[in-house]
Amino acid sequence: MQSTIIRTQAYVDGQWVSAASGKTLAVTNPATGEHLADVPDMSAEEAAAAVEAADRAFDSWKKTTAKSRAQLLRRWYELIMDNQEALAQLMTAEQGKPLAESRGEVAYGASFAEWFGEEAKRTYGEQIPSPSPTSRLVTIRQPVGVVAAITPWNFPVAMITRKVAPALAAGCTVVLKPAEDTPLCALALMALAEEAGFPAGVINMVTTADPIAVGDTLTSHPLVRKVSFTGSTPVGKHILHQAADTVKKVSLELGGNAPFIVFDDADLDAAVKGVLISKYRNAGQTCVCTNRVYVQRSVMEQFVAKFSELVAALKVGPGDQEGVEIGPLINRKAIERVEQVVSHAVGEGAQLLLGGARSEVGELFYQPTLLGGIDESMAIANQELFGPISTLFVFDDEEEVIERANATPFGLAAYFYSRDIGRCWRVAEGLEYGMVGINECILSNEVAPFGGVKESGTGREGSRHGIEDYLEIKYLCMGGI
Repeated sequence: MQSTIIRTQAYVDGQWVSAASGKTLAVTNPATGEHLADVPDMSAEEAAAAVEAADRAFDSWKKTTAKSRAQLLRRWYELIMDNQEALAQLMTAEQGKPLAESRGEVAYGASFAEWFGEEAKRTYGEQIPSPSPTSRLVTIRQPVGVVAAITPWNFPVAMITRKVAPALAAGCTVVLKPAEDTPLCALALMALAEEAGFPAGVINMVTTADPIAVGDTLTSHPLVRKVSFTGSTPVGKHILHQAADTVKKVSLELGGNAPFIVFDDADLDAAVKGVLISKYRNAGQTCVCTNRVYVQRSVMEQFVAKFSELVAALKVGPGDQEGVEIGPLINRKAIERVEQVVSHAVGEGAQLLLGGARSEVGELFYQPTLLGGIDESMAIANQELFGPISTLFVFDDEEEVIERANATPFGLAAYFYSRDIGRCWRVAEGLEYGMVGINECILSNEVAPFGGVKESGTGREGSRHGIEDYLEIKYLCMGGI
């Protein structure tokens, strides 16, 4: 694997470094098992040193002008886009998603560097009318301080820029811990950030095979003032506990159990295509993937016929092959979990309509699977699937399906298809989710707020709101005027 952006060392205080112990973490291609590279397996002590470097850099970085930060972020955006194909090839190699999806993610990830560079110049304060003629009341916004960003493997470019770009735009410094399955994309982004001209210590990156010890250091260190995490709900709850002792700001983008509702007045062809994209993108390994497909009884038979035909036609294979739509799962643990989930569902009475086994393509590939006859008493209805599995539920009326869709501790994304404008408003307002797609299956972009409610997290990423958690409001009361 040859690329000018590949790095195999971590980055701390403006230096590319190996682990002090000499230990390394192997990175492999999930589609082929090929060994791609070794990166440093760094310790909790080295993570603490990265925090200290970020804290030293913060003193000068916070004093830079918004315009200068915007210019650096713009340059980072341009470099990411100049290297779009190399980053996409790298992503497909270490994460497995089809190359077309990887190219799209690189552009999506770059958009956050562009957007938040522009937002850096819009972190406005305000003047408040004073109750006294001799005083003036003003607020200003200042960067919160050192940020710890912990990112997942399923979007190894976009989840980094969505956190790091607003932090840098606000004037914060960052210590990033990427997922141990996909550190190469993170290190490539770091190489491009260095080329863009960010000063030493402003962005630091620690790779490790011990995410618990390093993560605990980042989330409890007294010099870290903000933690941003994307991952599972159990880990997110642990991070909240860790951050509590030092009362850090915390943003969490956690698990989901997304419903996709098809009403009898929907454009059925559009709905079928929508759920196909929402469910099987990245082999079902996204937090906003459809988990539960609710179809109104009168159109269920027609929906299943159309949907089954499209699912059966999905091409499974290594992501760098032409026409592939379903790549591998990320690792052996992931595919074994998917096997167990499907086996248990069938044991509870689910109807196996398609798939239901590993693909002959390779060890970590799973057949696109369709399960019918699901109800909420089954375990599969109450967990995040993170695999290429669709589960079909039947419903009769609007009020019923809203209640069933909301009967989960999660509240990240939901989708529904209907052509009735009144129903669109009622259902959108009734669903207890942070994001709702109405006749639309792709929600994410840099200008809209991304995040969930209930146990799916706190805070928002992207949009003008995405920079707010990296800023503190300071109130200035000026007397004697």
